[in-house]
Amino acid sequence: METKYIVTGMTCGHCVAHVTEEVQGVDGVTDVKVQLEGGEMIVTSDEQLPLETIAQAVSEAGDYTVALA
Repeated sequence: METKYIVTGMTCGHCVAHVTEEVQGVDGVTDVKVQLEGGEMIVTSDEQLPLETIAQAVSEAGDYTVALA
């Protein structure tokens, strides 16, 4: 299952790497693709994950916010 999100607050490649690493650590996530430009993040998972779960992982990466696209 693919779910699209918009991540705000990222300013560089390190931000993308931190967000990617944290979200990949969420149980059930099989793939994460994050684009700096536009802040699009596509999360592939075994099943639908609560937004709060993804938001927690993103906030652990830094001062970023996430919303469904």
